Amino acid sequence: METFKKLRQYYWPYKQYFFISMFFLLFVTAITVVYPIILQVTIDEVVLKGQYGWIPILTFGFIAIMVVKGIATFVQQYVGELFGIKSVYSMRNALYEKLQFLPFRYYDNAKTGDLMSRLTADVESFRFFLSFGFSELFRFILMLGVSFSVMFYYSVPLTFATMISLPFLFIAVFRFDKAVHPAFRGVRKSFGKLNTNVQENLSGINTVKSLSREDFQTGKFNDSNADYKDNMISTSNIWAKYFPLMEFLGNVCVVALLSFGGYLVINKSLSPGELVAFYSLVGYILWPIMSLGFTINMFSQSKASGERLLEILEANEEIYDQENAYAPSRLKGDVEFKDVTLRYAGDDHAALTNISFKAEPGKIIGLVGATGSGKTSITQLITRFYEPESGEVLIDGRNVNEYSLKALRGNIGFVLQESFLFSSTIKANIAYGNPDAKMEQIIDAAKRADAHEFIMELPEGYDTILGERGLGLSGGQKQRISIARSICLDPSILILDDATSAVDMETEFKIQGALRNVMKGRTTFIIAHRISSLKHADEILVLEDGKIVERGKHEQLIHNGGLYERVYKIQFQDQQAILQGQRG
Repeated sequence: METFKKLRQYYWPYKQYFFISMFFLLFVTAITVVYPIILQVTIDEVVLKGQYGWIPILTFGFIAIMVVKGIATFVQQYVGELFGIKSVYSMRNALYEKLQFLPFRYYDNAKTGDLMSRLTADVESFRFFLSFGFSELFRFILMLGVSFSVMFYYSVPLTFATMISLPFLFIAVFRFDKAVHPAFRGVRKSFGKLNTNVQENLSGINTVKSLSREDFQTGKFNDSNADYKDNMISTSNIWAKYFPLMEFLGNVCVVALLSFGGYLVINKSLSPGELVAFYSLVGYILWPIMSLGFTINMFSQSKASGERLLEILEANEEIYDQENAYAPSRLKGDVEFKDVTLRYAGDDHAALTNISFKAEPGKIIGLVGATGSGKTSITQLITRFYEPESGEVLIDGRNVNEYSLKALRGNIGFVLQESFLFSSTIKANIAYGNPDAKMEQIIDAAKRADAHEFIMELPEGYDTILGERGLGLSGGQKQRISIARSICLDPSILILDDATSAVDMETEFKIQGALRNVMKGRTTFIIAHRISSLKHADEILVLEDGKIVERGKHEQLIHNGGLYERVYKIQFQDQQAILQGQRG
């Protein structure tokens, strides 16, 4: 029960529903045991003794009991459902909130499909046990307790004979539990992988089709599906072996008890009605024991699901606000790196090594280098997406660790290389980082990003609802809306991570012109592969293998004989060749 103890905070606040459900369950169980008593009276008093005056009393009594039991069963099941539903409502909110605050380091290894599986299938499995599993366990305990009490009243020897045969059933049940839990753990993992496969395929369907890899993706899905199928078959095999065994043991127990019970009837130690009632009570005991396998099945599934949920809930957040964190409304934008080294989890090679530089407020810093040289890593340290292994990252003279995350990131506009838009209106996407922005601010941001014109050409203008991930817009249009979103935030620090890579050269020229006005008064970091985007930077840092190998202005670096000059000449020659081709 360790898993349930750890998750107690999510279901225990709703314990009143649980206890109400258990009260009515006790009531239903007590009424159920009355049936054999009525049967015993009917046989012994009505059939054998001919006291037919009992018939109307027993009939109306039985109908009344049925009505009361039906009402009590409804209340018990409804309140039990409320217990499960309200509990997982809190749990699902906690899981989603936890995912919002887990660091980037966690998502480096996490699979989207698997996380979705945990928030849907695993949460639902846990809810099902809260709603039904707990009540079934208590029903089992209550039924055994109440039934044995009545059985002792009828016949002590026959009751002890029943108790001697039960351990064999319990052994089979617990061996079943030991085998089925690892099996269900495997089922949950394989389902998460299957979900991940589907999610990745649907997200990358354009790539799949453009490269004619449909057969490969189908084969990959078939492998995941086959793994899930094999795990399900393995689990079904366990069920198929243990349930016939438990049924056989139960039937042997019944036959033995009927034989012994018949002997007691012949010797006048037990009446026929008492034997029939006793036999019914044995059924009330054997069926819960055999169905205990089903309950254990639910328990094993919910335990496996709970373990997967705890992996999220207990994950180390790593990056969090310190006590009394500094939360300024606006930053000046003074950024300084002091001998900073960064190493990603599971990577022996440092992403950044001994990085030191200073960006004064309002300055433009260009970052250039090959893929994997450490450009993006620098910007991710500014926003505290990752923590450095050593050294300090300072903003306005304070270590970034001292700032409130909300205040820090609320002052940083981040335009990623791959723009992401939500399935909402264009207006809501632009104002996402500044939900209080007025329409005038949204339109102004769109104009500065050279997006206003094409937005107004859309059917609903700024109220146009975008498809998933901005479906329906070109790459350049999505990028300009993403830029407008950062402008609308009115940040002190602006980070452009290859922000114009998805637009043509003419559109890039327009955006660069607009961005020059936006950059005024803001500390700006520009990651770019095109040298043309960095010409106006106050300082350019050239990175290679996580180290700064050159620094200076554009005019200095193109005559420095280093990496920057080589890249510049290659791009300049390519540009000249394109122009000559156009003239030809």
